[in-house]
Amino acid sequence: MATSAVRGARRPKISLPELRPFEGQGLEPDGDYDGVRFEGLDLSGTDGSGATFLDVGVYRCALDEARLGRLRVIDSVLEGVWGVGTQLAGAELRDVELRDARLGGVQLHGARLNRVLVRGGKIDFLNLRQANLTDVTFEGCVLSEPDFSAASLERVEFRDCALRRAEFNQVRLKDVDLRGATELELATGVDRLAGAVISPGQLMELAPAFAAQIGVRVES
Repeated sequence: MATSAVRGARRPKISLPELRPFEGQGLEPDGDYDGVRFEGLDLSGTDGSGATFLDVGVYRCALDEARLGRLRVIDSVLEGVWGVGTQLAGAELRDVELRDARLGGVQLHGARLNRVLVRGGKIDFLNLRQANLTDVTFEGCVLSEPDFSAASLERVEFRDCALRRAEFNQVRLKDVDLRGATELELATGVDRLAGAVISPGQLMELAPAFAAQIGVRVES
C-alpha cells in the first residue's frame, strides 16, 4: 500500500530592518518593542509579561528567571541567549529563529509556536506541556528531557538533533519527522507515535520499548 509522504515544516522567513539599540533598564509588562536590538544585556528577573516583540533581535542576553509569560515574539531572532527558569508560559512565537541558546528549565507550557527554527545550542528540561507547535524545526541542537505531554505537534522536524528522555505522554502528532534525530530516547509515550515517521534504525532502537508497551517478553 502506498503511503503519503510526511509534510515538511515551513521555515521562518525573517528579514530584520536596521535595529535601534535598546536603551531602557529592563522590560516592562505589556510593553511594545518594535525594531529594537537587545545585545549583551542582563535581563535576569525582568518582568516583561504580556509584552510584544516585533522585528526584534536579542543577542547574547541573560534571561535567568525572566518573567515573560504571554510574551508575543514575531519576525524576530534570538541568538546566544542563556538562562535558567525563564518563564514563557502562554507565549506566542511566530516566524522566530532561536540560535545557539543555552537554556534550562524553560517554561513554555500552553505556548503557541508557528514557523519557528531552533538551531544549535542546548536546552535542558524544556516544558512544552499542552503547547501547540506548527511548522517547527529543531536542528543541530540538544534537547535533554523535554516535556511534550499533551502537546499538539504538526509539521515538526528534528534534524541532527539529540532528543534525550523526552516525555510524549498524551502527545498528538501529525506529520512529525523524527528520522533526522541523532538520538531518540523516549521516557514516556512510545505508544503515542502515531502521526510520526521514524527510520528503520530508530525502530530497532525503540523495539524494546514497543515490546514492553504491549506486554511482550523478549528472551534468547
